[in-house]
Amino acid sequence: MARLAERRALITGGASGIGAATAHLFCREGAAVLLVDRDAAALERTAAALREHHPDARVECSAADVADADAAPRAAELAMQAWGGLDVLVCNAAMRNYSPLSQARPEEWQAMVDVNLVGTANYCRAALPALRAAGRGSVVIVSSCYAVTGRAGMGIYDATKAGLLAMTRTLAFEEAPHGVRVNAVCPGSTLTEFHVGRAQARGKPVEELRRERSDTSLLRRWAEPEEIAWPIVWLASDEASFMTGTHLMVDGGLSVM
Repeated sequence: MARLAERRALITGGASGIGAATAHLFCREGAAVLLVDRDAAALERTAAALREHHPDARVECSAADVADADAAPRAAELAMQAWGGLDVLVCNAAMRNYSPLSQARPEEWQAMVDVNLVGTANYCRAALPALRAAGRGSVVIVSSCYAVTGRAGMGIYDATKAGLLAMTRTLAFEEAPHGVRVNAVCPGSTLTEFHVGRAQARGKPVEELRRERSDTSLLRRWAEPEEIAWPIVWLASDEASFMTGTHLMVDGGLSVM
């Protein structure tokens, strides 16, 4: 039996990277998926790939910025219309910022908070009625290993990712009486299209990019997106039925170095 047979899932940031990898594994494990992403073209490419590789998959798309508060209830309603319910919410969408904290402007903070924190909260709020009704709802929030360990250069991003862990714990407390589990994963360095694109824009070969992270984990390499997606699958499934309010470090050991 597939781990997610008959489950219905909404995945934000689903057009690429960890979100797209999660969508592929969810389809492989029997789930229907609704992908939300602001990149409409990438969203359609990913949806087409899902339908090609998983002919029986049920795939829906919603092109929207997670910072748009009105888009979250629309996505939840689309899931209700398409499948009559929702069992899993994966909050993966995020934006990055590279300003040192000493130089970060208020508008930079606000933009990050609007996506990484408030955007996640909006999708949780919109999805919770359906997740409660499902009787076995699961929320998986994608945080970061840097939510629990330090570095220089991405302070706003890391602060919002740390906030997501607090949100995970509080939401787990609030939703346990309703049968909804809430957990987080904390990825380490993951080689996604985003990083490859930034490197290529600077004229850097992908192989050189791969070597750069050889010292940021005990495993001395980047993670592939699927290596983050598998723990998300597990947390969404009944195999993790006694897991709530916690976070999994999927960082190759970075957080203990």
